[in-house]
Amino acid sequence: MKLKPLADRVVIKQVEAEEVTKGGVILPNQAKEKPQEAEVLAVGPGGVVEGKEITMYVKAGDRVIYSKYAGTELKVDGEEVIIVRQNDILAIVEQ
Repeated sequence: MKLKPLADRVVIKQVEAEEVTKGGVILPNQAKEKPQEAEVLAVGPGGVVEGKEITMYVKAGDRVIYSKYAGTELKVDGEEVIIVRQNDILAIVEQ
């Protein structure tokens, strides 16, 4: 199944959390903090949302930081994805 987000929505997939700390400690799955970094899979067209013109600043393939409790989580073809509004994305990670 392929998702095509509407308006100012963005489909993202979380990046896996680090398994080893900087000090070399290996973390079990329960101790890992939920990452706030994700990869953009699909982007809506933007347009007029609630009376305001929305320009989309992210594109598929971008790595982003998003708000901790943002979006709607769902499973698509066995993969967990999150649909968020563009204003829930805090930054684009440049490498």
